[in-house]
This record gives sequence, structure tokens and C-alpha cells, in this order.
Amino acid sequence: MQASLLKNVFGHDAFRDGQKEIVDAVTVGKDVLAIMPTGGGKSLCFQLPALMSDGVTVVISPLIALMRDQVAALKQIGVNAGALTSGNTDEETEEVFEALEHGALKLLYIAPERLANPGTAMMLRKVGVSRIAVDEAHCVSQWGHDFRPDYLRIGTLRDDLNVPLAAFTATADEETRAEIITRLFAKTEPKIFLRGFDRPNIHLAFAAKNTPRQQVLKFVTTRKDQSGIVYCGTRAKTETLAQALRAEGHVALHYHAGMDAEERRIAESRFQREDGLIVCATVAFGMGIDKPDIRYVVHADLPKSMESYYQEIGRAGRDGAPAETLTLYGADDIRLRRGQIDEGLAPVERKQADHGRLNALLGLAEARRCRRRVLLRYFGDETEGCGNCDLCDSPPELFDGTTSVRMALSAILRTGEYFGAGHLIDILRGVSTDKIRAKGHDSLPTFGVGKEYSKGEWQAIFRQMMGYDLVRPDMERYGALRMTDAARPILRDEQKIELRRDTIVKESRRSVRVKALINEEDEPLLSALKAKRRALAEALQAPAYVVFPDSTLIGMATIKPKNLDEFAKLPGVGAVKLERYGAAFLTVINGESAPSHPARRKLAGRDTGEIFDRLQAVQIELQRGADGTGKPLSCNSSTLSKIAQIKPRDLASLDRIQGMGTQKTERFGDAFLDILNGD
Repeated sequence: MQASLLKNVFGHDAFRDGQKEIVDAVTVGKDVLAIMPTGGGKSLCFQLPALMSDGVTVVISPLIALMRDQVAALKQIGVNAGALTSGNTDEETEEVFEALEHGALKLLYIAPERLANPGTAMMLRKVGVSRIAVDEAHCVSQWGHDFRPDYLRIGTLRDDLNVPLAAFTATADEETRAEIITRLFAKTEPKIFLRGFDRPNIHLAFAAKNTPRQQVLKFVTTRKDQSGIVYCGTRAKTETLAQALRAEGHVALHYHAGMDAEERRIAESRFQREDGLIVCATVAFGMGIDKPDIRYVVHADLPKSMESYYQEIGRAGRDGAPAETLTLYGADDIRLRRGQIDEGLAPVERKQADHGRLNALLGLAEARRCRRRVLLRYFGDETEGCGNCDLCDSPPELFDGTTSVRMALSAILRTGEYFGAGHLIDILRGVSTDKIRAKGHDSLPTFGVGKEYSKGEWQAIFRQMMGYDLVRPDMERYGALRMTDAARPILRDEQKIELRRDTIVKESRRSVRVKALINEEDEPLLSALKAKRRALAEALQAPAYVVFPDSTLIGMATIKPKNLDEFAKLPGVGAVKLERYGAAFLTVINGESAPSHPARRKLAGRDTGEIFDRLQAVQIELQRGADGTGKPLSCNSSTLSKIAQIKPRDLASLDRIQGMGTQKTERFGDAFLDILNGD
């Protein structure tokens, strides 16, 4: 049953790595905490068990847009699902309650805020809930990003309903996992699945800021007509960057929390439904976006932590097709992030932990070898060089930077840790400014010792020092740099430090490679398939991926199926979508062809389809009997379909099938049985 549902409903021939064990545990009613990479198929791990079980699976999900899109996608594959949200029309809400009342609904999506209403638990007790699934479970943890206080009510609901609970998230370090377990599974020990964090289809790249707007424009222009997200550190920057992209001929929108709610809704809807749209956004955008064909994510400014970075880049390439990322960073980003931590109201231990999280991200930014290895090691995974990041593409040139770093640290200490990088660089380069003369800093031993480097090169060295957490900006001293304990062994010449030369030179030759989704000769067909998908999605008033994701269209353009049987073997094609869309896309691929009978279409992609074709061929051959002189007889397509599916083993069983009878059994029986018996 499991394998049949997987193929016929969801269109997959096999589980992704790690899915089956989780599906099995959820199906038998175990409490589960699953940490799976974004795009790793978390939704299937509770949707498939819901179809294999009696009762309703309640899915608690953070955003209305996310719920509505998942419900639309489920309905497109023939699954009865519904959502109760504030965005429902009266008719939609009535339809959901009616389905619940008649026991027809398999999955019910609700937001955590709905749990604040005492009537919700009462309603759920009446409808026969069989399990609770919690999406984005990290929202229950104050250590995790995107904390949502209403998630704290889920544990109480679970105890009230006395049903198993399965919680899913893509990003949860050890502290976050511990809090999820405490909040959601206080009375039980969940079975924990840690399925790795690797997204091998995503190319990782970082670059030091150097005319950052032009860096973003160049990256996007070489990926024209692909959907992407550009994350910005400020609301104003989302607007100016979106305008700059439009001026270059791109279709781009901005998105931030300061916009009117209706404007945000329109931006979300357009991004979901339009191909090739770019959204320049703050981190307010993304959690509710379930768009699988986002081809790239650009960070125009440094994210706040490794967890934030991982979750945000994880919005790209959820369909498994190649996707790319680019993260720009500079000294100002590091000062901003340090300042936000130090000026916050969190207790000291929380600030220390946040500095550690930022240090991990800076270590990734200034990595000297495979980025994926650094990223996965942070989350407890190990891998060798990935071959799919900028450092694997082109290993950076390294040099011993100990002497340069000691010069800089000495200048910081000799000026009392009261000055920022600009003043310190002037000292190191021997620039006699009014401020330096007034402070007497032109008489320091470090004055002029670093003339070999330009101002820009020293800025890059200071940025790398901040990346290594050797120095931090002190907000109480207006951003002056102070030395950390990690710097002391270097200052005392007890420890060496490597620096990257490619991030110090003024103009890096390093460029992010552009990955082709498909062979050049197949691009026109892929464009035509996307146009057909867009038309079908607009008729449904649904996002394009609800019809088919990019990965399925790429399969169509590459494999070029000639008939429904071949079409059914494409990834993401289940029985319902084959019936609804197969003929339309085959027409795009092959031109007009003779339509097949509905009874035959239902057998497409199965062994029974081939049996049907052989039965039909032999019946045509024997239509007038073996000698060609008999009275014409034939079986209709529905009868042949029943024979192919039932596979009778003898003439008596064949005779009893509706549409056969004595005459047809005598005419076709032996030949049909030969086919059914494999002769």
C-alpha cells in the first residue's frame, strides 16, 4: 500500500534518503522529531501516513500562504485536505467543516495562533484526530530563529487529544533540539531522526563586497528569467535594489514588514505564480514560500547567524534541480551584526552564544577550503570536498598573514583600543592626518610599518581579522576595535594565521559559475512547457509548481516522452496528474496525436497498460476469427481494462467479466489467456 500511494498519488518511484524510516515510524504512531534538510521531503513524511491511517492528521504550520499552497497542491493530486485560516472565505471554511463532519478530510492545516481559541481543542476532539504534525518546529524554541510563542500551546493540545506527535524542522542545533523536546514531548521520549543537512544540489559561494550593487546585478543578469530571492539588510535597500533590477530589464519586486499587508500578499502571490520573478526582501520574506523552483538566493548583506543563512539558502532548489547562492559581506556587516548582539537585551550567556553563531558564519565566509565541509561540520555532519562551491571550483591562494595581523593588533593596543579601522589603517600606512598628529600617533612604533598594503588591502585584512573573531567593534566606544582573547597567541607569536589573498586584492578574479539547467538545444522546449504550465496554473488560480515543479518539466524536455506510459515514469507524475495534464504536455512535446480512451489512460505507466495494448492488438487480429471469415466481434476498452487489471487465470473466470460472454470468450479467450500468462 505504501509503495502504491507513493507512486500513484505523489508520483515518486522511491523514497528520498531517510524518508522511509520516518514514514514508517509516523505511520505506526511513534512520537517523532525529524531534522531534515529543506527540500528533503518533510511534508511527505506526514502526508503519506495520513493517507494510510483512519482519522484526521492535524498539521500546525506557521503561515497562511504556506498552508494554502500545500492544500492546493494536495488537492491537485487527489488528496482531500483543507485549512482553517483567517484568509478563508466563508465558503472555504464551510467546505472544510462539512468535510470534517463527514469524515472525508485527511489533513487539516491550522496556524498555531488558532490554538489560543478554546473552541479549537473542543472541535478537534470531535472530528477524530489521529495525529499531530508540527511543521517548522524550531519556532517553539527561543534559541531558534523565528520564535513563535503560540507554538508553546502545542504540547498542551497533544496531551489533551492523547495522540502521537511528529515534529519537523530543517535547522535545529543541539540547544534548539533540546528545547523542542522539552516543549513538545514533555511526557515522552520521541524517536529522533537526524537526516543530515546537506543540500548537494545547491552551489555555495561568498564574495567580499566590492561595488555590491553591481555584484548583485551581474549575478542576476547571467541568470535572467530564473526565479530568485535577494535578501537585504534594510527595508530601504530592498526598494532601491528592486528598482535597479527593473532598470536593467528584470521583473523584480520588493518585500519587507513595513509594507501594507495587501501589498505583501500581492508580492507573495506573484512570486508563487510567475516564472522568472525576483523578490528583493528582508528576512520577513520566505518562511511561507513553498515554491520549489527558486533557482538562486543572493544575500546582499551578511545574515545574522549560520542557522539563518542555512534556512534562507534552503529556499532555493527545493525541487532537487541545480540551484545557486551568493553571499556578499564586508566589515560594515560584521560591525552591524556585532553591535546588534551587544546592544540587545539578552542575558550575557545568550549574547555569548549569539557571538559564537556569528563567528561560525564568518568562519564560513572566510573559509579557505570547501565551504560545504565547514557548513555541515557546524551542524554535526562530515563530508569531503563537495565539488559544488566556489572554493572547490577554484581553490583560493593562501599566505602566512601572521606578521600583518600582529602589526594591526599592535596598533590597536598602542592606541588603547579606542579607534576604528580607518584611523588604525592610517597609522599602519604612515598617513599623517590632523587626527594622528593631534593624538601623537605619528610617533608610535607601528606608524608606517604597513606601507606595503594599500588602504583597501588593509581593510580586507581587518575584515578577515573580524571574521576570525580576533577583534570586535565595541559599541560603547562608538565601534572602536578591541582585541579578543583569541588574538593573544598571535600577538605573542605563539600561533600562526593564514589569510586569503583573493579577498585582499582589489578586484577578485573569482567568479561564480553559472549552472545550466538543461542542454541549450532543449531550452526552447522547456520554455514552451513552462508557458503551458503557466496557463494551466492561472486557470486554477494556483502557483505554477502545483501543476508540476521545474524538475518534472526538465525531465519532459530532456527525456521527451512519446506517450502516456513514458510520461508516467517522469518524477512527480502520479495517477491524478497523469490523467489531468499528461495529454496537454505531450501535445507540447510531440504535437497533436490521437487521443487514447480514458480506460487506457488510467493504466498509463503500469504493467497493465502494456497488457491492455497486447489484448487490444490480438482482438483486432481475431476480430473476424482465426480464418478471417467470421462475424465481427470486439471488446470495448473498458472490458479490456478490466481483463488487464483482474488477470483471470482460466476461461470460466474470463467469461464472467462484464462485457465478455460466451461468444467473445470462444473467439478471444485462448489468445487473451496466453497474454495474461506471459506466453
